[in-house]
Amino acid sequence: MHLLTLKDWSSEEVRELIDSSLDIKKNPEDYEFSLEGKSLAMIFQKTSTRTRLSFEVGMTQMGGHAVYMDWMTTNLVLSDLRDEVRSISGYVDGVMARVLKNSDLRIMAEASSVPVINGCDEKYHPCQIIADLVTMKEKKGRLDGLKVAYVGVHNNVCNSLIVGCTKAGVRIVTVTPVVNEASFDEGLVEAAKATGLYEHSLDVEAAVEGCDVVYTDTWVDMEFFLDSKFEKEKEKRVKAMLPFQINRKLLGDSDALIMHDMPIHRGYEIADDMVEGANSVIFVQSENRLHSAKAVLLKLLR
Repeated sequence: MHLLTLKDWSSEEVRELIDSSLDIKKNPEDYEFSLEGKSLAMIFQKTSTRTRLSFEVGMTQMGGHAVYMDWMTTNLVLSDLRDEVRSISGYVDGVMARVLKNSDLRIMAEASSVPVINGCDEKYHPCQIIADLVTMKEKKGRLDGLKVAYVGVHNNVCNSLIVGCTKAGVRIVTVTPVVNEASFDEGLVEAAKATGLYEHSLDVEAAVEGCDVVYTDTWVDMEFFLDSKFEKEKEKRVKAMLPFQINRKLLGDSDALIMHDMPIHRGYEIADDMVEGANSVIFVQSENRLHSAKAVLLKLLR
């Protein structure tokens, strides 16, 4: 069993991961030796903070061992991907990969003899969204009937948030004036519409009204934010997206939780006072990456 996208998981399996994450957070000592003797290969083609820490620390705290592998300093950059992953999977009990292309991740899953976990690609970010749903349930006490507004670029996080919310009984409206074409998954959107829990709008004020959660993400993918070759596209996106910034003018006296998967570009997608405000749960959300990573590892490796 792999975790490549939440599309492949049932509502029951998604809810199970959420509840498992909350139990792990509440009772960490009960899981101290759950993965004793297990090893995880962590393959990174992209930079990482929370994904690397959550899985590496998670393995350590449950008695296992994680091996960090930089794509560019291994033979993954030189050899046939299938051959390398087939070999890697012979050493470990699981593979977590953070890659540029979902197509490469699927090749890895086909070649691997052990579970493969998507640590992020251009289409999906399932581990992030499990942590997000954990945070919503932790703070609101439920998921069924909650309303989430995602305001930002339609990207990999948006895709997985749509799937995760609709599978967990959460209503979601997306306000996405800009679409990452490489990320867009038409089948995912159509399936979400069929649930009756998903809608799209460009009326941001109406979208955030009455919401339990307002969620945003970077307008420019982290690997391109400081890339001079992406500067014109960055300027274009900033101009298009500034009217959709999460700020006090937009939210007024709303008591909605403020969420962001990080890294944050303050002053772009979100105002500084929103990050530090009383309704922000951004750093709780970040911490919950650890507990949800543990739940994923337990589900797939134990």
